[in-house]
Amino acid sequence: MDEPVYETQTDLSAISKAVSDIKQEISKIVIGQQKIQDQLIAALLCDGHVLIEGVPGLAKTLLAKLMARTMKTNFSRIQFTPDMMPADVIGTSVFNSKTTEFEFRPGPIFSNIVLIDEINRAPAKTQSALFEVMEERQITVDGKTYKMKPPFMVIATQNPIEQEGTYRLPEAQLDRFMFKITIDYPTQAEEELILQSYHNQEDNKDLNLIRPVLDEASIATIQKKVRGIFIDNNLIKYISSIINLTRNHGSLYLGGSPRASIAIMQGAKALAAMTGRDFVIPEDIKDIAPSVLKHRIILTPEREMEGLGPADIVNQIIQSVEIPR
Repeated sequence: MDEPVYETQTDLSAISKAVSDIKQEISKIVIGQQKIQDQLIAALLCDGHVLIEGVPGLAKTLLAKLMARTMKTNFSRIQFTPDMMPADVIGTSVFNSKTTEFEFRPGPIFSNIVLIDEINRAPAKTQSALFEVMEERQITVDGKTYKMKPPFMVIATQNPIEQEGTYRLPEAQLDRFMFKITIDYPTQAEEELILQSYHNQEDNKDLNLIRPVLDEASIATIQKKVRGIFIDNNLIKYISSIINLTRNHGSLYLGGSPRASIAIMQGAKALAAMTGRDFVIPEDIKDIAPSVLKHRIILTPEREMEGLGPADIVNQIIQSVEIPR
């Protein structure tokens, strides 16, 4: 059966070029992980934050750094540790003896692309410092509000198997991440390519190989185009049906929030634009929904004891909701 042909009314060439250029730069150093790259780029197009989860050694931090290097924007990295305080993230007011006044010195969160490495190593008090900035793109210190300069994107990493010295992220903070991306082990073929690459090159992690392909203006332009992607009312109902079922599912203690439904819609628009379409189809929603929902829902204790995970329940829900045609 022939693939359907879609007619596009909107010029999406700028988005297609941006996606291609970013992938080309990342592929200079990283082998495989194409789906992960797609979701990182989709989050950028949606102006959203990303949580990357995977065991050590799967290039979580490297991918985030490479993504940042493809953009001509400011980048900062924050290594979370158990002894960190909120001021270490957002900054603090320092007394200036010359002016006899307190001056605010911004912390590392004041950047465009912020990598938070091992985010679950900091206690709840430090995690709370991220609530305002991730949702409202601003920081309030001593009664004064400081706006973040766009683009602003938080890319956080965490190790799912390590327990000692880690803290569970608050649900309110998890809800602020548009996507949760899980990195799996490479295939055997990809592993062989990685080994060959290391064997043939003395230093194949030279980040200077990566050139910036997007600046602040071009990022703003493509984000605006993504927001304008068409989505039919039937597909909006489809999204709301999925979210509503998470709130009324016998296996779930906590369902998706309205922020989750918005994230699915915006993520679906991004996937559509990345594939050259100026309208959303049901497959876009099905593809992006697991990354939006699996960190937002909480299973009942009975389902957890059965060995089920959030991804299993999300897939069940998606399969059970009728697809509009």
